[in-house]
Amino acid sequence: MSAPDPKELSCRELVELASDYVEGRLSLGDRTRFEMHLCWCPPCRTYLRQIRETIETAGRLTEEDLGAGAREALLAAFRGWKQS
Repeated sequence: MSAPDPKELSCRELVELASDYVEGRLSLGDRTRFEMHLCWCPPCRTYLRQIRETIETAGRLTEEDLGAGAREALLAAFRGWKQS
């Protein structure tokens, strides 16, 4: 069994870079490694598709779309997150 190619991206690395990839912030080398990984890894393609769908769906939401109490619950969650 041969050692893994150090230039290959692992699934864990892909997950860590996914936001930067979607936002176009990866270097050419990292973007190439990212896209090469996607060529042979169906689970990572699914993960990336889910991220894009989440961003698209969240971008269409308005404050009026939130149910009663949801706005306050979200604000409280983010306040707690910032404090930790």
